[in-house]
Amino acid sequence: MADFGQQALLSILVHLVFIFITWWALQAINIEKAIKRGRVVQTRVLLILVTIAIASLVSNFFLNYLLWSRQIPYLFYVYQNFLMGI
Repeated sequence: MADFGQQALLSILVHLVFIFITWWALQAINIEKAIKRGRVVQTRVLLILVTIAIASLVSNFFLNYLLWSRQIPYLFYVYQNFLMGI
């Protein structure tokens, strides 16, 4: 059960880190010029939603890659047991 808690904590931290990195990266884009005048709040909400969407994709990729790299040894363990007839 402790492993589930550690995985949950790691997932939360990774998502937050990638949200921060994505927000930081999107600040380089001058999106206000592409949006209608007087729509500052809507522009900020759009920027937040885009940040969450991109960060979610990147963090899910990172977490899946981490999970798959942890599961690779099981492939060899199963294959070894298959060859030994266990």
